[in-house]
Amino acid sequence: MKRQLALLGFMGRGGALSKVHELVRETPVSRVMTVSPFTLPPEATMKQLKDLLQKHRISGVPVVEDNELSGVVSLEDLIHALENRRLDAPVREFMTSEGLITAHVREPVMEALRRFENTGIGRMPVLDARNKLVGIVTRGDITIALLRALQDLYNEAEAMADRPQHFFGALESENTSLQLRYHVAKDDFAHGGDASAKIKRALLRIGASPQLARRVSIAAYEAEINLIIHTDEGGLILADIQPDEIIIVAQDSGPGIADVDLARQPGYSTATAEIREMGFGAGMGLTNIERCADRINLWSAIGVGARLQMMFDVSPREVGDD
Repeated sequence: MKRQLALLGFMGRGGALSKVHELVRETPVSRVMTVSPFTLPPEATMKQLKDLLQKHRISGVPVVEDNELSGVVSLEDLIHALENRRLDAPVREFMTSEGLITAHVREPVMEALRRFENTGIGRMPVLDARNKLVGIVTRGDITIALLRALQDLYNEAEAMADRPQHFFGALESENTSLQLRYHVAKDDFAHGGDASAKIKRALLRIGASPQLARRVSIAAYEAEINLIIHTDEGGLILADIQPDEIIIVAQDSGPGIADVDLARQPGYSTATAEIREMGFGAGMGLTNIERCADRINLWSAIGVGARLQMMFDVSPREVGDD
């Protein structure tokens, strides 16, 4: 077991939590959900619901009409119908239809977990970009998927344990660098984390250590989410990867930051109530960035935009040469 933990980077300080945090932040809901779930139309009876739940050993199903999600009906609703001797009643009379809590097919499972934690529900319908039902996700689905992902990480780490890696080792140049550019759209939570995940994959492929790639990707993710939440039209994530330094820049031409010093205080946020209900905007983004980066520069002007520069020193122990 110790060998497995060491290969996965779990033996270091906070390693296990960091690895799990990384997985839930980068794994999309589409990878853990049940595709094509059982559904019922609104006119189905509560007896049909009872038979469906018993046959497939599930605790609830989405209610769909004309390919649109109408509600969710659960075991609790069935118990209510049984108590009132209403098994012949249509599920529309017992289903939950207002304030439905759903997940998006492309969002990270971290956000789904936050929603489960905040609401206490046991399952969520999963919708696509057209708000069509494409699956259902439960806490158990996420747990099983993360355990499998951890096993895959162990297998990959074991296979690569003896493989030599050198950061840019195959390149010979007086000025070697890799530059990456990603556009981030406002309110595009479905793709939140895409840029940071791609930057992380690029770093790992060129020989950066998992620890370095993790630090960079966490900071880039927080900057990416800030562009999604706080800008007028989104912005850019730029990466300049050099053998001795990595620079990540998040820039936009949005409303700007009124008080930069205040914005850097833990817990300070200008996110709307709606954004907070989605699990974002807790005011810890810049704090998390400062914990990961070696240095940051933040410039902003009202009505002009903001530019956040995050710098990471690349030490010999972080380039896969050990």
